[in-house]
Amino acid sequence: MIRRALLASLALIISPPAQADTLIDNVNGITLDQNGKLVRFTGLLIDKDGKVAKLLDRKDKRPERPDFKEDGKGRTLIPGLIDAHGHVMGLGFSLMLLDLSGTSSLGEAQAAIRQYAADNPDVAWIIGRGWNQEKWGLGRFPTAADLDAAVADRPVWLERVDGHAGWANSAAMKAARVTSVTKTPEGGRIEMAGGQPSGIFVDAATSLIASAVPKPLARDLDRAFLLAQAKLLEQGITAIADMGTTIQDWQAFRRAGDKRQLAIRIISYGHDIDNMALIGGPGPTPWLYDDRLRMVGVKLYLDGALGSRGAWLKLPYSDAPGQKGLPLLSPAQLRNKMVRASMDKFQVAIHAIGDAANAEALDAIADLTADLPGERRWRIEHAQIVDPADIARFRQLGVVASMQPIHQPSDRRMAEGRLGPERLKGAYAWRSMENAGVRLAFGSDVPVESADPFPGMAAAISRTDAAGQPFGGWYPEEVVSRETALDGFTRSAAFAGFAEDRIGTLMPGMRADFLILESDPLLASPDEIRRMTPLETWVGGYRYYKKKAG
Repeated sequence: MIRRALLASLALIISPPAQADTLIDNVNGITLDQNGKLVRFTGLLIDKDGKVAKLLDRKDKRPERPDFKEDGKGRTLIPGLIDAHGHVMGLGFSLMLLDLSGTSSLGEAQAAIRQYAADNPDVAWIIGRGWNQEKWGLGRFPTAADLDAAVADRPVWLERVDGHAGWANSAAMKAARVTSVTKTPEGGRIEMAGGQPSGIFVDAATSLIASAVPKPLARDLDRAFLLAQAKLLEQGITAIADMGTTIQDWQAFRRAGDKRQLAIRIISYGHDIDNMALIGGPGPTPWLYDDRLRMVGVKLYLDGALGSRGAWLKLPYSDAPGQKGLPLLSPAQLRNKMVRASMDKFQVAIHAIGDAANAEALDAIADLTADLPGERRWRIEHAQIVDPADIARFRQLGVVASMQPIHQPSDRRMAEGRLGPERLKGAYAWRSMENAGVRLAFGSDVPVESADPFPGMAAAISRTDAAGQPFGGWYPEEVVSRETALDGFTRSAAFAGFAEDRIGTLMPGMRADFLILESDPLLASPDEIRRMTPLETWVGGYRYYKKKAG
């Protein structure tokens, strides 16, 4: 069901006309400078181009008659937060379609599916996402029979929370003509039961069902984008790296920009080489729409996810001794794609979750670095399970570790079961990466997790979940400081996308993207940070979101 409250606000999201000097005064201002040093200020002067003109201290003289002045009432002002890894359209469609992320059992999920089907009798296919058999405590994957028990008269196709597996009912498999003799695509797995497909399709095998699903129309894409944008602004995200942009997604972003409805900043990474070439052509695009949109690189998938046992490991899974996960690209395929992108100066971001995938990504980067001079700024996305012996190689090869702190509390129990204690030493290893001199860019992987950056910050500094568990933190030696957490969501997230010359800090000359908060995240407890919400979100010196009173 469409979120009507959000949709009602979308008409208000338009790019503002150029304005003259703006003064935001009486604030507890916090930013990092270009070198990562903490800077505090009490006033912010914004020029007519939406850039920071000056940071003011208490003793500094204020302009006598600014065109616009706002009293911050002593509240905290921080740079706009940047999600270094998310999926904008995935978020938008999760707000439109069936969302199972809040369910805590198979029974709850079945009830939600039945209710959605009843509320939407004219929908030909029931599409959704967010299921997680680990969260349900099911001890197995769900099956088509489980789904048939909820809805049997229409095709149902539901993505797992991580997007690396799908759950189909019998009607969906029939519509897609999937049978016991269907060949499994390379890089995928069809779960079987009694010689028949069970209803679960992993990684590349998801295409067998997804190809039969009706494609969304342009108006559906536009609506999904505007829903996602409104949610991101509400959560304090002023810029996001969109990992896996399709040409259809890009066209939706461009339509929003053409209509002056593009508020957030999107750093786009094409979904594999074909989309990269369709969008960027001979190379990365320039910044468009007043620094709101740029296509800078390509996203390549090297393995799957831990939850679906698709993450590629060096040794078998502890809870599935016959499985090591799935490499989605051969060594030659990976290197060919990297060369193809790099020759036209596209940045390469490689999805690698398992320790074998991370090692292979590093090997490929090492093989190509000498032949591809210049600053490549290679990125490894997730870097969740890394052999401790490989951590130093990130720094040696100049690789940005694009990590999502919120995955750690979400995945903790699953990771323990999948890996066993020995391989957890390099799991979600933020401090080890930092100590090795690796640049850390933080994000959420939305819609796998909520885009809300504050629980991610809290996890980064505490290694605990929303209930404060486990006491003292999970492998607490891997916590980072509050400054490092802030840096990961601002300065380093901008650096990771070649955007450090315009966003990520509030130093003079940078875009005036900022949040107003009730309290100081550098002084608050992890629990207080986890519960923070922006009072206001500003992009380019213009307020796009203000929290309603009460």
